[in-house]
Amino acid sequence: MTTIDHLNPPTGHMADNVIGFARALRAAGIPVGPGAVIDALDALQMIEIGSRADVYATLEAIFVKRHEHALIFAQAFDLFFRAAEDWKHMLDSVPLPDHAKKKPPPASRRVQEALAQPSMRDETQEVEQQELRLSVSDKEILQKKDFAQMSAAEIAEVTRAIANMKLPQAELRTRRYQPDAKGLRLDMRRTLRSSLRTGGEIIEIRKLGRIEKPAPIVALLDISGSMSEYTRLFLHFLHAITDARKRVSVFLFGTRLTNVTRALRAKDPDEALASCSSSVEDWAGGTRIATSLHSFNKLWGRRVLGQGAIVLLISDGLEREADAKLAFEMDRLHRSCRRLIWLNPLLRYSGFEAKAQGIKMMLPHVDEFRPVHNLTSMEGLIEALSAPPPPHHMSRIRSAA
Repeated sequence: MTTIDHLNPPTGHMADNVIGFARALRAAGIPVGPGAVIDALDALQMIEIGSRADVYATLEAIFVKRHEHALIFAQAFDLFFRAAEDWKHMLDSVPLPDHAKKKPPPASRRVQEALAQPSMRDETQEVEQQELRLSVSDKEILQKKDFAQMSAAEIAEVTRAIANMKLPQAELRTRRYQPDAKGLRLDMRRTLRSSLRTGGEIIEIRKLGRIEKPAPIVALLDISGSMSEYTRLFLHFLHAITDARKRVSVFLFGTRLTNVTRALRAKDPDEALASCSSSVEDWAGGTRIATSLHSFNKLWGRRVLGQGAIVLLISDGLEREADAKLAFEMDRLHRSCRRLIWLNPLLRYSGFEAKAQGIKMMLPHVDEFRPVHNLTSMEGLIEALSAPPPPHHMSRIRSAA
């Protein structure tokens, strides 16, 4: 590993080290351009190069422009500029920032992979290798492959594909109006006000149109043992659409209900999913759908289901205590939302039949019944969410995948 005490003037090892460090940050997700590298080299000449804390603070001030990048920078700095043995007696007295002393953040895996790249000096070649990693046939197979049957490398590829998915803004017309040249309603006040400029003669007629807002999305995700892998990947999808669509509420349930909406709003996906996992105590445990739905309807229904919310229920429906309470809570949830879509990975089987008691009780109270086990099914969900809502009857949709 390169050490800070080996840094020389900008024309020597210091320039190479700073350039290599900038490339590692860029590979880890921090946008670092050539201008920032030049600024870093100039700034390092103005400080005491033998002070680890000074070097850390200088490079952080130049390379880190967003708060969520600070943790990634701290991990990359520690790995790239690994201190030599003769530095140990100095580090105890050096006041490093608090986030540099904490244990490696969840994003450290991405940093380690960035530093472990075989060719850090030829970025063009690296990009080409990433683009050619999967052939056309491999991508087609990956589109239809079940999430539960994927290897770690395939899951990483799917995660990147999910992060690039865009959810169309399904607009809802509200009761409020705004100035709109193509509107159908006369804006009398603005029309009369503009006529004052022409001595009271109405030359231009101003109009109003309905304000349209994105439909709120509420996701209820089953985190029981049979649903763990599907839920984890669907959380990546919800994280990707949260930036563009602010009104997204996410709840996890197993034996109890947990609201993870705030945790999922972290900018870094690794940080967001780690925060969700740490806030849940019953991950990969049992399932109590009726109890969890009762908690949601009682505590959160009126808060998040207003203004025409679309509910995504991700569960296999294998309830251990299937009784009339489950049907009652499903009916209550259905009546409270604009559209209820049930995503069930069991639909990946062509011969699936609703024989389980819990599934039989839940089916009459949903608008759509869709699979969620591969990339193709998730793309089908995006198309369904962007399409006009179906009539209020359960339309069972199967995927050919």
